Amino acid sequence: MGQILDKLHGKQWREKQMRKITDRVFYRFKNETGRANLKFEDLYIAVLLIYNDINKLLPGPHFDPPSKEEVRALIQECDMNLDGELDHEGFVKFVKRLTKDTFITVSQGLIITLAVAPTVALLTKRTTEGVPGVGKVVQKIPNAVYASLVTLTIVMFQKAVEAKE
Repeated sequence: MGQILDKLHGKQWREKQMRKITDRVFYRFKNETGRANLKFEDLYIAVLLIYNDINKLLPGPHFDPPSKEEVRALIQECDMNLDGELDHEGFVKFVKRLTKDTFITVSQGLIITLAVAPTVALLTKRTTEGVPGVGKVVQKIPNAVYASLVTLTIVMFQKAVEAKE
């Protein structure tokens, strides 16, 4: 169970999702403007688009984008040639720094869910074993399978609730 969810929501998965988001946004601006680098105005709009995608695709709470001042300060840190613009790799570095706290929050919520859900599952299994009709079916399901099913259900429920918010 843990290995499956690790692959679904592990570090590599998050990095892959962020790279997809980053590449899509960068090349959208590159294609629209015809420039290889993004200026501040484009970068700020790109940040808003990225946070919109993060809030749609990644599990966890809604994340507010940073202010223009925060973006301006981070651009100065990531702008290697000091021209006020970022190329593709500079943009990727910029987004990683910008969103690092986001992933910590997502990971903490997921860890809490994955630690609590199996315990709750086993407690509910013991409780439902005494229910007529349902109890015999529940008794036949191995604990590991039952815990996995309940955990996946809880994760899916959390995603559904977050999508509505």
